[in-house]
Amino acid sequence: MSVIILAIESSCDDTSAAIIKDGVVLSNCVANQEVHKLYGGVVPEVASRAHQENIIPVVEMALKKANIQKEELSAVAFTRGPGLIGSLIVGVSFSKAFAMSLGIPMIEVNHMQAHVLAHFAEDPKPSFPFLCLTVSGGHTQIVLVKDHLNMKVLGQTIDDAAGEAFDKTGKLLGLDYPAGPLIDKMAKNGTAKFDFPEPQVQGINFSFSGLKTAILYFLKREIKENPAFITENIEDICASVQDRIVTILMKKLRKAARQSGIKEIAIAGGVSANSGLRNTLKEWGEKEGWNTYIPSFQYCTDNAGMIGVTGYYKFLNNDFTSHDAVPVARYQI
Repeated sequence: MSVIILAIESSCDDTSAAIIKDGVVLSNCVANQEVHKLYGGVVPEVASRAHQENIIPVVEMALKKANIQKEELSAVAFTRGPGLIGSLIVGVSFSKAFAMSLGIPMIEVNHMQAHVLAHFAEDPKPSFPFLCLTVSGGHTQIVLVKDHLNMKVLGQTIDDAAGEAFDKTGKLLGLDYPAGPLIDKMAKNGTAKFDFPEPQVQGINFSFSGLKTAILYFLKREIKENPAFITENIEDICASVQDRIVTILMKKLRKAARQSGIKEIAIAGGVSANSGLRNTLKEWGEKEGWNTYIPSFQYCTDNAGMIGVTGYYKFLNNDFTSHDAVPVARYQI
C-alpha cells in the first residue's frame, strides 16, 4: 500500500504544501509573500496573517496538481520548528485540524533536517555518510549526515547567518528584500576587487557579524569621499561581498571534509541557490576529489517538498507526533 503524505511548511514567509507518494514529490506549491519588500525584511505579524490567507488555497493546489484526493492521504507532515513562532502556529494548527478530520497521523519535522534531506527529493542522491553545508537567512551549519534520521551538527554560526549577511548588505546598498538573489545577479557583472576581512573563528564554526560591520564602515568611508560610490561601483561591491562570504563558507566546509575524510559533500538551504556558491563547490570539489550534490532551485528555498520527504522517512520509522505538539522557535537537529 502506498504512503501518501501531505506536507506543510510555514516557518517564515513562504506558505507551502506538497504531496509525496512513496518518497516521490508529486507536487510542491509555494505562495510567496511579496509584502515584506515594503519593510526591507520579514515582519513576523504580517507573515503569520499572510499564512492564514494562503494555507488553504496552497493545500488545495497541491492536492489538485498531484491528482490526489484527501481521503487517500496516509499522514500529514508539518514544520514544527525552527522558525517564526506566529508563522509556525498557522502551519501546526492547520495540520492538527486536517489530520484529526481525516483520522490520520501527524509527523513533526525539523526544518533544518528537511533542508538536508531535500537531496533525497531527486537524483542524484548522496551516499551516507555525507557532509551538508546548510546555509540560509537564519542558519549556517555543517552537518554530518549518518542516515536519513541520524545527523550531527559539527559547526555552526556563533552569531549571524550567511543569508543575513547578504540581506543586510543589500539593505546598505539600497536593494530590495530579499537582497541575496539581487547581489548574486549583480556580482556576475562585477569584479571582486574590494578586500573584506575574513573572520578568524576557531574550528569549523562561523561568524558573519564582523563582516557586516566591516562592510558598513567601508561604505561609509567611501561615500564620504565620493557620494556616488555605491552607484558607480555596485556590481564590484556585490562581487566582492559574495566572494568573501562564499570563501568563508567553503574554507570551513573543506576543513570539515579533510578532518572527517568524507568525500560526499552537499549544500542546502536558501543560499545554496547562489550561483557563486554553487560554482565554487563544483570547482573545489574537483580539486579535493569530492562527489558534490547541489539541490535544484525549487528545493533550495523553503518548501514543503523537503518537509514531505523527511516525513516519509519518519513514517517508515513509525515516528509520529501527538496532537499535543506545539511550535518550537528554536529546534535543534
